[in-house]
Amino acid sequence: MNIPNPCYIMEESLLRRNLSLISDVAQRANVEIILAFKAFALWKSFPIFREYIRHTTASSPYEARLAFEEFGSKAHTYSPAYEPETFDEILRCSSHITFNSLSQYERFQSEVLSHPEIGWGLRVNPEYSEIETELYNPCAPGSRFGVLASALSAYTAQSEPFLPLGGVRGGFGEPVEPTCGELVEPLPQGISGFHIHCHCESSSEAFERTLVHIEEKFSKWFPQLRWINFGGGHLMTRADYDVERLVRVLNAFHQRYPWLQVILEPGSAFAWQTGPLFSRVVDIVENKGIRTAILNVSFTCHMPDCLEMPYMPVVLGAEIADEETGKTKFLYRLGGNSCLSGDYLGYWAFDHELQVGEDIIFEDMIHYTTVKTTMFNGVHHPSIGLLHTDGTFELYRHFTYEDYRDRMC
Repeated sequence: MNIPNPCYIMEESLLRRNLSLISDVAQRANVEIILAFKAFALWKSFPIFREYIRHTTASSPYEARLAFEEFGSKAHTYSPAYEPETFDEILRCSSHITFNSLSQYERFQSEVLSHPEIGWGLRVNPEYSEIETELYNPCAPGSRFGVLASALSAYTAQSEPFLPLGGVRGGFGEPVEPTCGELVEPLPQGISGFHIHCHCESSSEAFERTLVHIEEKFSKWFPQLRWINFGGGHLMTRADYDVERLVRVLNAFHQRYPWLQVILEPGSAFAWQTGPLFSRVVDIVENKGIRTAILNVSFTCHMPDCLEMPYMPVVLGAEIADEETGKTKFLYRLGGNSCLSGDYLGYWAFDHELQVGEDIIFEDMIHYTTVKTTMFNGVHHPSIGLLHTDGTFELYRHFTYEDYRDRMC
């Protein structure tokens, strides 16, 4: 196979493995699982995805257009803030549109009322998350994401409360019969769904615990909804993920709220461990006993989560180590080919001395990498391709000087 170096290589067999599992969960739990473009958007692979799922989720006009024009179905769209200049494009390309704030809802209320065919939603914030890395925690104190239950209560208190006369008819069952004679705080007119995102590569146990907080704070509004989106971060394709627990939790939720259509929108789960980034050693330098293998790729340009999260990726043929391990093995930092001083990670222990020209393979580099890369410093961008199940390699894209030049002005 003529595979360029550097190159992101997605393996079709591994992708189909994940898609099959996700499709099975969706069927057994009676939910819709959709692809989040923020983690994966290689549109040339969409024909494979369409064999397993029907919809995607977008966070911008460009992503919504990608859903509509390339995936072939309208997007479930959420953005922290919509702009009037591009909202018509959002309307054209979306089946569901979620507002991050009540002020955004008010700003676009006329569009809400004039487009009843769209599923309009509010992102709500349960003020609970088990994400430990603050950078990825959307429920941290002071978060800009979602409406708090207290704020929604204060807003809906301005409207006249009403006594439900039989609930709403949703996508999963019969009309809901009121269980008591309590007055209900009406949601803003036209709102038919809640969007809740508070996970990041999380477990089904974390989802189960989080669900308690969600219901405690927001279930009083559920009888007025038709759908609820539990967002992303459900890493059901990870080897140690308890898939059966997830199915039980979701089915139990249906028992409590049978009228609600349930949606999950993971990103990483679809492309989890579906392929590596191939790179090559171009130099080896040493400073005060620390050896660094400089590669033809960059962490800040091509593997940004390694510096942001941070986490140490698996390198084929090496083990994550420390300076103590280096007393018995060949120890190296791996450095990127940019001028950023911090564009390196370490240490990895190899069983041999690295040589210039040797391949270095970073495992699991498809999700949240191909969508976040940059051309900082003009560092050559890795190619992108698909390794088919029959062993043939399809080159999706080879990047050139013109790609770098045309991003400038």
